[in-house]
Amino acid sequence: MMRKKSVSASKASLVLFLCQMISALEVPLDLSQPPTITQQSPKDYIVDPRENIVIQCEAKGKPPPSFSWTRNGTHFDIDKDAQVTMKPNSGTLVINIMNGGKAEAYEGVYQCTARNERGAAISNNIVIRPSRSPLWTKEKLEPNQVREGDSLVLHCRPPVGLPPPIIFWMDNAFQRLPQSERVSQGLNGDLYFSNVQPEDTREDYICYARFNHTQTIQQKQPISVKVFSTKPVTERQPVLLTPTGSTSTKVELRGNVLLLECIAAGLPTPVIRWIKEGGELPANRTFFENFKKTLKIIDVSEADSGNYKCIARNILGSAHHVISVTVKAAPYWITAPRNLVLSPGEDGTLICRANGNPKPNISWLANGVPIAIAPEDPSRKVDGDTIIFSHVQERSSAVYQCNASNEYGYLLANAFVNVLAEPPRILTSANKLYQVISDSPALLDCAYFGSPKPEIEWFKGVKGSILRGNEYIFHDNGTLEIPVAQKDSTGTYTCVARNELGKIQNEVQLEVKDPTMIIKQPEYKVVQRYGQVSFECIIKHDSTLLPTVIWLKDNDELPDDERFLVGKDNLTIMNVTDRDDGTYTCIVNTTLDSVSASAVLTVVAAPPTPAIIYARPNPPFDLELTGQLERSVELSWIPGDENNSPITNFVIEYEDGLHEPGVWHYQTEVPGTQTTVQLKLSPYVNYSFRVIAVNEIGRSQPSEPSEQYLTKSANPDENPSNVQGIGSEPDNLVITWESLKGFQSNGPGLQYKVSWRQKDVDDEWTSVIVANVSKYIVSGTPTFVPYEIKVQALNDLGYAPEPSEVIGHSGEDLPMVAPGNVQVHVVNSTLAKVHWDPVPLKTVRGHLQGYKVYYWKVQSLSRRSRRHVEKKILTFRGNKTFGMLPGLEPYSSYKLNVRVVNGKGEGPASPDKVFKTPEGVPSSPSFLKITNPTLDSLTLEWGSPTHPNGVLTSYILKFQPINNTHELGPLVEIRIPANESSLILKNLNYSTRYKFYFNAQTSVGSGSQITEEAVTIMDEAGILRPAVGAGKGYSETLFATSPVMHTVRPTFYKVQPLYPRIRNVTTAAAETYANISWEYEGPDHANFYVEYGVAGSKEDWKKEIVNGSRSFFVLKGLTPGTAYKVRVGAEGLSGFRSSEDVFETGPAMASRQVDIATQGWFIGLMCAVALLILILLIVCFIRRNKGGKYPVKEKEDAHADPEIQPMKEDDGTFGEYSDAEDHKPLKKGSRTPSDRTVKKEDSDDSLVDYGEGVNGQFNEDGSFIGQYSGKKEKEPAEGNESSEAPSPVNAMNSFV
Repeated sequence: MMRKKSVSASKASLVLFLCQMISALEVPLDLSQPPTITQQSPKDYIVDPRENIVIQCEAKGKPPPSFSWTRNGTHFDIDKDAQVTMKPNSGTLVINIMNGGKAEAYEGVYQCTARNERGAAISNNIVIRPSRSPLWTKEKLEPNQVREGDSLVLHCRPPVGLPPPIIFWMDNAFQRLPQSERVSQGLNGDLYFSNVQPEDTREDYICYARFNHTQTIQQKQPISVKVFSTKPVTERQPVLLTPTGSTSTKVELRGNVLLLECIAAGLPTPVIRWIKEGGELPANRTFFENFKKTLKIIDVSEADSGNYKCIARNILGSAHHVISVTVKAAPYWITAPRNLVLSPGEDGTLICRANGNPKPNISWLANGVPIAIAPEDPSRKVDGDTIIFSHVQERSSAVYQCNASNEYGYLLANAFVNVLAEPPRILTSANKLYQVISDSPALLDCAYFGSPKPEIEWFKGVKGSILRGNEYIFHDNGTLEIPVAQKDSTGTYTCVARNELGKIQNEVQLEVKDPTMIIKQPEYKVVQRYGQVSFECIIKHDSTLLPTVIWLKDNDELPDDERFLVGKDNLTIMNVTDRDDGTYTCIVNTTLDSVSASAVLTVVAAPPTPAIIYARPNPPFDLELTGQLERSVELSWIPGDENNSPITNFVIEYEDGLHEPGVWHYQTEVPGTQTTVQLKLSPYVNYSFRVIAVNEIGRSQPSEPSEQYLTKSANPDENPSNVQGIGSEPDNLVITWESLKGFQSNGPGLQYKVSWRQKDVDDEWTSVIVANVSKYIVSGTPTFVPYEIKVQALNDLGYAPEPSEVIGHSGEDLPMVAPGNVQVHVVNSTLAKVHWDPVPLKTVRGHLQGYKVYYWKVQSLSRRSRRHVEKKILTFRGNKTFGMLPGLEPYSSYKLNVRVVNGKGEGPASPDKVFKTPEGVPSSPSFLKITNPTLDSLTLEWGSPTHPNGVLTSYILKFQPINNTHELGPLVEIRIPANESSLILKNLNYSTRYKFYFNAQTSVGSGSQITEEAVTIMDEAGILRPAVGAGKGYSETLFATSPVMHTVRPTFYKVQPLYPRIRNVTTAAAETYANISWEYEGPDHANFYVEYGVAGSKEDWKKEIVNGSRSFFVLKGLTPGTAYKVRVGAEGLSGFRSSEDVFETGPAMASRQVDIATQGWFIGLMCAVALLILILLIVCFIRRNKGGKYPVKEKEDAHADPEIQPMKEDDGTFGEYSDAEDHKPLKKGSRTPSDRTVKKEDSDDSLVDYGEGVNGQFNEDGSFIGQYSGKKEKEPAEGNESSEAPSPVNAMNSFV
């Protein structure tokens, strides 16, 4: 649905033409000219009486005009009125009201006259009236007592103001009274009730009058309405409240707004309908207001006169009223007089034609004086509405006024006659740049002035010929119009103006830009509520124009909502709601054009209603061809049913019944809103058209074909394309081209004129005309020489435009010579660089395509064996003189030669060149086998490298052990002579996996290695059984090598272990400790350490130093039920340590009571508690001696240590005992046995032997678990003595 929003070509050219037509009549201000009124106040000028009155009158002329005023038809002497001043260099009057003047004193009719030596211009009659906003007349308002269902009219009767006020009804709270079909305000301001209801009862119906000019509001006294009910309410048929009677009349002026009103009473409330007797209400100008009670017709004309009937109807009947409308007309222009510039001796006319109802009277004035009493001019003759001038002279210059008047108004126009003799002038600025869009009109301005009127001519380019013909339109105001500007219209245009007094020219520039297009338009979308939808708008535009893209919803701005995301070429709506339903438009604007495309978004509930069936559109029908021209035709059609999916575009296809009957071709496509298109046609084609409709579902069936239209024949517009000249033999030239298609021939008898000549030789063209073919062979040509070639189309009507020339060549032959001075530089063992001298181009005898290098391996220098020769070829394009030869084999002998290549083939080869590659590193050994595993030895066998790439110097063997956690031990390296093929490794660890790395060496370096793994066998008798609770770890052994001793094959190598080594790390774990043990082999007096940490944790290892040379250690303070990792190391041995072992501590067990009475920290704590109790006893004793109440029960007296009192929470002091607690039994287990020892549990098992024990009575910081609380809690009657933590008091008893 794309549409152009720019002004159409015809309208644009008309507007510009009219504007330039006016400017062409403008006399430059440096030339003598009569006055022209440029600005004046309106005819009916209502002023604010509180502000200064400004009456405008501006004019131009040469010399500058002087100004004078009349008031009420007599001269107005402003010098005698101190309140009135005239602006400098202007005729505008300023009447000072704010400093004592009264506006009423200056009411009247004013007219301005602007005068210079060439004439006098006058303004309209300007009627000055001050605005008025009088107060409401006082009146006594009686309350309105109305029966329910009756009609009622509340009269406003506003004061008469200037201009009339705006009326509205409000209540005491300044709220507008609600209106409806039942209650509404009439045009006269009265409030009409078709029938009253109980809710209409109120005492504050207030009519307001707003005077906009003075910005004041007047208020009428409140009106009271009381509705009383009677049962039942009687229904009534309609009766018109206004207008009264059955008929009335109305007179309105042409161009005004016609307002007709009918308000009816009745119950139920009547409905109003309007008709025009004997005609229809005017479309597009008719509106209904005030609930259809008011008929509004804008811009009325005489055709709107007639009888208008309003009909009020309810269920009981109807009433009607006929208003007879007569449209009168104040004068309006048919042809207003225009300024006339004449040269001495010329003729001219002033025409003044106006119309009106009644027909206006035309009168003429000269320089503001009725022409009948004006000075006579022999060159002037008045003929009704026309003044005829003959053989004017300079004294004929004057300003003429035409006055057209009737009873409804008047028109006054000034038009001067200016007699001048002036050479041409061009008023358009030089080198002005015009930019237009391709295929749109271009209007190049050449505003000019001269007297007599100059003649205008246009040229393209500096030395171009004069522009003529149908391609251009030349306007009287000098404008050149190019109706359809194309890209080749770009350039410089020269405008020449000349008359008998001289000549002048001006250049302007025209640039034609590519149109802005929306190549991917937004498409119709159906989306479920709360979904997401995206519209695309991808554009293509001229690279020199900067486009701006805006999106609209329903032709208004997008909602200010963050759900709307505008991207570079799309609009996305998130979380779609029902409010998002509508039409979305993408508008692309540049400085020259504007395009837009729209798509409809339909929001549906989830899931979509299954009743709607979307299908492809029905085919268009009723195709019609109109406006047939030689190169264009207009096609129109009627769309078929769109089947619930809007048509997005129409595709137009054509059939050429003359050249390709039955074959349909794509012509163009248009938006789905368009049903007509202007089609460009080619000559000599028998056209038929058909239209296909497209919607989101797919394409419709094609429409029925249109009628056929055969275009006239014409010369070909174009020549064949893709013209080439390539010889197939050394002595010929084959000229080929792509033939024109049938519709490109433009007429019968299509042929081709083939022309050729040898380039750079002063030869004439040789031409031949051939039939409609696509090839011509020229024989007997020299070998490979350039030719200039051109192919021109022609038919029975003539030739196509002159074709462009192309360069071809006659046939090629094989090159004659081989490249010389071939040199080879060996870069490394696999790469060489070859150089050669280029052959002379004349010997190539064709297009030089490059050089080919043939090279092949002769033999390997290491094996002295020859193989089948396989030549390799490398091609180097163009005129290169060197190339690289990759992928060579090291330590080999090669040969190569070089040949030049053209389009025919290869030339002779250069002499063979021999070169050798140096040694390289060998390939990996062909195999590595490990056999005969024993407890401490392995046998290795290998094969020599497949590609030694030189002389082998030795083999390198590297190996290292691998433990069960895939960690690698130290790496051992052994060098083996090149003539060996096996060896035996001795003194290895039993049941150990080893990884071997094996490679060969030449003098250049080591080759790639081969790897293998093998395991020594297990010593069943030597396996140590781990103790109960042992972990899964094992030791990690390092190796070193002894000197290699060569013996008879196979060679034996004895590998001695490198001390120290730590083996068989085992763990025995309990609840909070673990016993670590290991085996050590190595020097004496080693200092060991144990590292441990939580398994799987990334924390640093904790380190414990082992005293002496013991091979065990106890880890203490471990967490029960936790997995730990552990390893053993020896200090001072390069960080050597064992492999990791993992163990887990036992689960947590019940806390054990320990005798802590002998612990020092506990004794100190108990002393502090005893001191606290002593202070408490002293305080209680002092309080008791002072008479304070301190009851102590007998039960408490029987014990040596009373319970400690709790401390108050608020002030920290000790609280008193309460009576409610006197008889509470002592908590069971709160006392210790008489032997004053802390009772232990049955289990005496302790970790003291390995570290400090854990006592359940203390927190981690050493404080008591059983701290006192500020409030006593209810204690259980029974308690478990064995599981209860001893209280501090019990501990104190033991201590005491």
